[in-house]
Formats: sequence, C-alpha cells, structure tokens
Amino acid sequence: MIKVSIAGATGYTGLELVQFLIRRSDIQFVSLTSEQHKGKCLSQVFPSLKGWVQHELIPLDSQLPDCDVLFLALPHTTSMAHVERLRGIAKKVVDLSADFRLSDSQVYEKWYNTPHQNPKLLDESVYGLPELHRERIKSAKLVANPGCYPTSVILGLAPLMGVDWADLDSIIADSKSGVSGAGRKESLATQFCEVDSGFSAYNLTRHRHTPEIEQELSKLAGERIRITFSPHLVPMTRGMLSTLYVNLNQSVSEGNLRSVFLDYYKDEPFVRILDQGKYANTHFVSHSNLCDIAIEFDARTNRAVITTAIDNLVKGASGQAIQNMNLMMGLDEMTGLDFPGTYP
Repeated sequence: MIKVSIAGATGYTGLELVQFLIRRSDIQFVSLTSEQHKGKCLSQVFPSLKGWVQHELIPLDSQLPDCDVLFLALPHTTSMAHVERLRGIAKKVVDLSADFRLSDSQVYEKWYNTPHQNPKLLDESVYGLPELHRERIKSAKLVANPGCYPTSVILGLAPLMGVDWADLDSIIADSKSGVSGAGRKESLATQFCEVDSGFSAYNLTRHRHTPEIEQELSKLAGERIRITFSPHLVPMTRGMLSTLYVNLNQSVSEGNLRSVFLDYYKDEPFVRILDQGKYANTHFVSHSNLCDIAIEFDARTNRAVITTAIDNLVKGASGQAIQNMNLMMGLDEMTGLDFPGTYP
C-alpha cells in the first residue's frame, strides 16, 4: 500500500489527483491539506466525493504523518518555502508548481519576480517529463512536474531537436488553454463574463513557461534555443492545443518528417502519432493522460506544422504527476492511467 499525502488538495490539480487516486486499491491517503477549507471534510468542499473521501482537510503547517509520496499541488513560489520540512516526512516528492523546474535560480528570479528560497535543491530535482527523463525519474526523490504548456510544446518539438534539417531559430509555438489552467483562485480575468464567447491572447513575449520550454529544448538540441511562445485563453474548462511551426533548411518529404516522430515515440505509451490527414483535437484526449501529435508538411513554405493536444489537468498536470509517482515507486507507469479520453 502506497501512503500518499496531497498538499493543496482543493485546487484543480489537487482535486484531479484525488479523483484519479481514489480508483486505485494500492493507494491510501494519509493527509490532505487546505488553508482555505481547513477543518472541513473534502467531500463538503466537493460534494461529488461524498461517500468516497472522508478525510478532514488540515493546514500545511500541521504535523503531517509520514508518507511514501507527497504531492505538492501548491501555487508557484509556495513549494520552495516548505519542501525542506516536508521532505522529512515523505520518501518521494512530486512538486506540481514551477519552483523546481528551472535549473538556474537567476532565471527563476527573473521570470517569477522573486528570489528562489531553496536553490540548493535545483540540482537535485529532476524535470518530470517521462518521455525525456524516465530513467532519472525512477531514482529521483524530488520531481518537478512540468507545466501544461511546456508539456504540449516540448513533446511536439522534441523529435526535431536531433535532426540537422530543422531551423531551430525559427520555432513558433502558438498554444491555447482551457480556463482551468489558471487554477481555482478568484480572478477577474477568468470570471464567466470575461471569458465566455471570447478568445484572447495573453502574456505575449513574457509568459513564465517560456524559459522552461527553452531549457528542455536546449538540452535536447545541444545548443541554446529561443522560441516565440504565444499563449491564448479559450472559453472551455479543460484542454490544450498547441500549433508549432518550424522552418526546414532543406527539402524533406512528409514521410521523412513523420518517420522521425514515429521512431522517436515508438515505445511511448501516452504519445499517439495521428494518421496522415488527421489533426490533434482536445476532444479526443479529454480526461486522459494522452498526448496526440499530428504532423503536417507545408511544401510551399518548406515548413513543418505540428499540432499537439493534451488535457491540461491530466497529462499537463496531475496525470503526469501520477505517471511520475508510478516510475518513482517502481510501478508500471501506466498504472491507474491506462484508459482513453472520454468523448463527447
């Protein structure tokens, strides 16, 4: 039995963790934390869980019981202040915030506008994208779960980082996210009247996921990569679609392009390369840990156009966190995640 604690159990990612893990007979919750709802039962906050989860929510600064795995589903800049103490009660930690994703504390300070409070752990943390770092994740004690945008972008571009006919200075990532990506906190920008029937770009040229994407692509390419990243907010609850543009510096066939992706992901259980002529669609990955990738070659402009679709709360957050937990605990990484998307 794996003893699990979730810090921040009443946010969207914390709730998603609970909803996935209650289906598993090998999981025992030992503590669930919430500052806003402390003292309440989780099912009082989310009536959908009535009869399933009876745990009382406790504050993060409580004396938490020992556990095998601790999920930190906390706001950015919060985990780094607590992780040292919490590692004393947890054998393994999966942090769903951005606090340990960036390997350079100065880069973190620049993009998150605050000094990193625990830079010594940056070298120890492992970036939790299994398709890139599976073997390191297996032995890690601290895993930094990737952001949703970076997951959709990195998976769509990774196969091209090792080919000499991709112009790596030309990358544009145009991404769209459902509103749940902003979390449950109150915000004017995510109120119904602000998002319904609208479609808007935001944080152009300065979104905080940009250095995370560039960091991982640079490692793959063996050179410094800079991209143009354009995030957009779509009036839907969940789902993420990224359209990625890469100029090619020599003529290739669509077959050549597709073969690179098919070979790169041939053994990956959660990445699906779509048939020629099909496009990635958030409908078909909803509530799943899958990433769908579609490949198109524009012969007129000699450009690769890649589309990826994920569920931002699952493969983009909590599902991937569980995939990482499975690897860290020596389990089949598909455990509790081996099902398709739900449609319609």
